[in-house]
Amino acid sequence: MTAIKHALQRDIFTPNDERLLSIVNVCKAGKKKRNCFLCATVTTERPVQVNVVKVKKSDKGDFYKRQTAWALRDLAVVDAKDAVKESPEFDLHFDKVYKWVASSTVEKNTFISCIWKLNQRYLRKKIDFINVSSQLLEESVPSGENQSVAGGDEEAVDEYQELNAREEQDIEIMMEGCEYAISNAEAFAEKLSRELQVLDGANIQSIMASEKQVNILMKLLDEALKEVDQIELKLSSYEEMLQSVKEQMDQISESNHLIHLSNTNNVKLLSEIEFLVNHMDLAKGHIKALQEGDLTSSRGIEACTNAADALLQCMNVALRPGHDMLHAVKQQQQRFSDLREQFARRLASHLNSVFVQQGHDQSSTLAQHSAELTLPNHHPFHRDLLRYAKLMEWLKNTDYGKYEGLTKNYMDYLSRLYEREIKDFFEVAKIKMTGTTREGKKFATLPRKESAVKQETESLHGSSGKLTGSTSSLNKLSVQSSGNRRSQSSSLLDMGNMSASDLDVADRTKFDKIFEQVLSELEPLCLAEQDFISKFFKLQQHQSTSGTTTNEVEEMDGVALSRSYTPGVPQTVSSEKDMIRQMMTKIFRCIEPELNNLIALGDKIDSFNSLYMLVKMSHHVWTAQNVDPASFLSTTLGNVLVTVKRNFDKCISNQMKQMDEVKISKKSKVGILPFVAEFEEFAALAESIFKNAERRGDLDKAYIKLIRAVFDSVEKVANESQKTPRDVVMMENFHHIFATLSRLKISCLEAEKKEAKQKYTDHLQSYVIYSLGQPLEKLNHFFEGVEARVAQGIREEEVSYQLAFNKQELRKVIKEYPGKEVKKGLDNLYKKVDKHLCEEENLLQVVWHSMQDEFIRQYKHFEGLIARCYPGSGITMEFTIQDILDYCSSIAQSH
Repeated sequence: MTAIKHALQRDIFTPNDERLLSIVNVCKAGKKKRNCFLCATVTTERPVQVNVVKVKKSDKGDFYKRQTAWALRDLAVVDAKDAVKESPEFDLHFDKVYKWVASSTVEKNTFISCIWKLNQRYLRKKIDFINVSSQLLEESVPSGENQSVAGGDEEAVDEYQELNAREEQDIEIMMEGCEYAISNAEAFAEKLSRELQVLDGANIQSIMASEKQVNILMKLLDEALKEVDQIELKLSSYEEMLQSVKEQMDQISESNHLIHLSNTNNVKLLSEIEFLVNHMDLAKGHIKALQEGDLTSSRGIEACTNAADALLQCMNVALRPGHDMLHAVKQQQQRFSDLREQFARRLASHLNSVFVQQGHDQSSTLAQHSAELTLPNHHPFHRDLLRYAKLMEWLKNTDYGKYEGLTKNYMDYLSRLYEREIKDFFEVAKIKMTGTTREGKKFATLPRKESAVKQETESLHGSSGKLTGSTSSLNKLSVQSSGNRRSQSSSLLDMGNMSASDLDVADRTKFDKIFEQVLSELEPLCLAEQDFISKFFKLQQHQSTSGTTTNEVEEMDGVALSRSYTPGVPQTVSSEKDMIRQMMTKIFRCIEPELNNLIALGDKIDSFNSLYMLVKMSHHVWTAQNVDPASFLSTTLGNVLVTVKRNFDKCISNQMKQMDEVKISKKSKVGILPFVAEFEEFAALAESIFKNAERRGDLDKAYIKLIRAVFDSVEKVANESQKTPRDVVMMENFHHIFATLSRLKISCLEAEKKEAKQKYTDHLQSYVIYSLGQPLEKLNHFFEGVEARVAQGIREEEVSYQLAFNKQELRKVIKEYPGKEVKKGLDNLYKKVDKHLCEEENLLQVVWHSMQDEFIRQYKHFEGLIARCYPGSGITMEFTIQDILDYCSSIAQSH
């Protein structure tokens, strides 16, 4: 172990200016034995640093390396495990507990003893030693109470001191002077002992000789002790004086602290007072404006608005904790409440007076519009009232009860005013449609009783949802719709020769203009009023935050009505939108019934007016929904559109019903059926009306229903016809239908157009074949018999040997049809065809040309049979193909 200690000192600690005091060979408890060394070291330089170093032998060579070091001051506890029983285990408590097992109890005790000594010397007994034998600790301390730790421990700790270079040189010189220093070490040691004794004796004699100097030194030490006592007395007096100064300084410090605390409290108090004065003090000018301000002039309204805002800021100031308990604050708050109540009452009274005055002013202008199809303009009234918009917002935030009262009064006054205006407006529209006077019967032409219309309107209200929406884009709506309206109106004026049963184009154009004028007047009126309500009453129409808006589309009688909802909208936005809807519904409650009455009147005048109304109403609904699908206008027009669509469907159903009930005369030829001509008129009129219209799909559906009904009814009438052959009825009417569809180019009826053409062609061919069999009846029967014999298996050249079909019989039949007879038969056929066909369809020449072609085809067929069945007989017809052409041409020209 000494050699290891020497090697560690040389290789590890000397380069670091450290001195190794104790070493113990240890391994960690509970693990495989991997030995290492714990070393207690001190630095050679001042101040002294004491460390516990863990040194481990390298695996790759025979040298040691420093692994971990702990400062001794960080050691809290040394646990020897057992103070009585010898045990190699011990614990060192640094930042954590390290458990060690020493190679022997002697090394463990020696290491702990060294740690205890270092603790006594450098750490002033800071480390706790537990489970350590008291005998071990006593042995570590030399006897004698007066022994200094600084003096005695150094020698006890210094078990080993490395020789310096000079000492090594002196020893070498001394050993060189003695011949047997190496060969006889005992003799050399005795020699050194004797020399040491001689030197000790010399030292003792020297000490005895210096006794006098020692006595003098002791005397000086006694005098020094007396001086030290005097210095201690002076220091004590100085300490007493400093103690009194300290007490005075403490008093001064406490006084300064109180002054600083007082100043801090004063600053905080001033801050609180300034806060209350700045935030809860209302200027005298504002108070006067709230109490006596002029609410009729713009300047007075602005002053009242500023005063109301200032009052609201004072009332809504966020008081700090404890402010509400101050009497002055309570008094000021009560004063603000009184001012708010007084001004709110004055503002509500003034606005109610403005509402009443507006109703009287607008009533005086009704007479100016009585003869014109226009609605009075409410823009000046809206402009005047919008000056109070900020005050209405203030009233909404401060006194919602009075705000609701004003809202209700506005709805009451305006609903009565608008009801008078709208009813007079619609009365003028009805008079212009019917051509009657105001003194005449206003509703003489209504198709249903007023109660029936009312019931239908109420049911319509029940079946349709009511929505509200934006009207802030009034100008945008007008620009979007004006171009489309002009193009549609111009298309309706170009109807040319279209006419219905009792009305001409001018009447229908007049109705179209009046209906368009009605919608064009109602549209800006509703949008302007809704926009004013939103701005004046400060009601939010749109969701302020971004989000996905979803549109639900409900279909009622084929009319798509948009139902808009926005997920995630705050409840306040939804409730305000509901309030706008309720206000608009109450103010304009008469619009929907009046529109339904007007629609009923137009339908009564002419059922085809439903086409005009469907296009116009659909266009206005589409335009309104593009601006805001949830607006009151969009919802109301959508509800009315349901009625218009029902009337349109009813018009189609009536036409189909008339087809089923049609009766034809048994004595006269059929010709073009009435419902076929009516379909042509309907289709031409509808195409002119629905050109570029949004509701084209509804018309296409109606076309499909009508054309199928026309086809079925034509076949039904053809089957029942007695005077006119079935093929003629089918041919003429389907030719007319085909011509109509070809001219109008209706894309959804392409299949029906092809079907009509096919039916026309088939029945034309059938009629031609059937008619041609009568003028050459015997010749036809003869050749039919020849073909029958050939079909039975008789060879064609052997047919002439049949008794009934020999050459003599053929010549006999041919002689019965000379050219003169053929021409006569064709002339009779032409007259019969002329009787069957009607003049308006002009198909006579077409049918006659087809008969000519069919006759020539049969002629060629007969000549072919004669050439094959009667070869070499020289038998030919008594007329040629050129004769047939001449006969047909001369007959057609003669008639």
